[in-house]
Amino acid sequence: MSRKQNSGVALLIAAAILVITSAPALGRPRGTEREAVVGIVTQIQKADYEGDRSTLQRLYGELTPFTGNKEFASRVFYWRGFALWRRAINGFNDNVDKADLEHDLHQAAEEFDNSASADPAFVDSKIALGSCFGLLAYAVGKKDAAEQQALIAKSRQAITDARAAAPDNPRLLWVLGPVYWNIPPDRGGGQAQAIEAYEKGLETMRSHKNATTDPLDPSWGEPELLMSLAWSNLNRATPDLAAAEQNARSALALVPYWHYVRDILVPQIQAAKAKQSGKT
Repeated sequence: MSRKQNSGVALLIAAAILVITSAPALGRPRGTEREAVVGIVTQIQKADYEGDRSTLQRLYGELTPFTGNKEFASRVFYWRGFALWRRAINGFNDNVDKADLEHDLHQAAEEFDNSASADPAFVDSKIALGSCFGLLAYAVGKKDAAEQQALIAKSRQAITDARAAAPDNPRLLWVLGPVYWNIPPDRGGGQAQAIEAYEKGLETMRSHKNATTDPLDPSWGEPELLMSLAWSNLNRATPDLAAAEQNARSALALVPYWHYVRDILVPQIQAAKAKQSGKT
């Protein structure tokens, strides 16, 4: 074989080695991975509002191949947890079996914990973790007092960590609302405190509307805060049904297909208004 032929073979071998060693990158470029994750995250949020629990379960699984990407693993774990967290919340609204809800919440907590481990500065994973533990404590109830107290302690610690890092985070204020609602006023809680938290979160949300530029960072919150204000105004000691309906309609203006608000909360408000009219 001539020297020229040897050079040609060497080039072919080098090219083959390059193709083999770079095959994973060629098969799934980093940009494509991020785009795929963003697409799944968009579907997760839509399925959440639609109350589509089976799709949330499926999309949770579709994120599995991306957990090894160190560039955004914390966000992948977060959205995996989010899918199951919201699957459980939708389940509470639709009276799903508590064992199923507990399973989702335990797995969601594990995902959020993985997210926090991958990026300790990522506050939203701690906020969601605190909510998961709180919901688990509610689901467990008095059937296991020791487990309930352990879950409350875990929830309190996660929320304390989040508050220390980002006290004005609107998603933190959304999670804190139900906590305040169930704490007596003489212990720093009460219905007024819960509503104040939601209003503060809403104000912060609206004043920083374009602050998040990475689609993998959580930016949800405005519709949820409006929904919680609607529920609170409906259920407070002295209901404000006009405010409740206005809040609910504002939430639907942002998410017209929100199953819980459209099909459950608004009819509850309308029923309360009809009952109130019947008394006057």
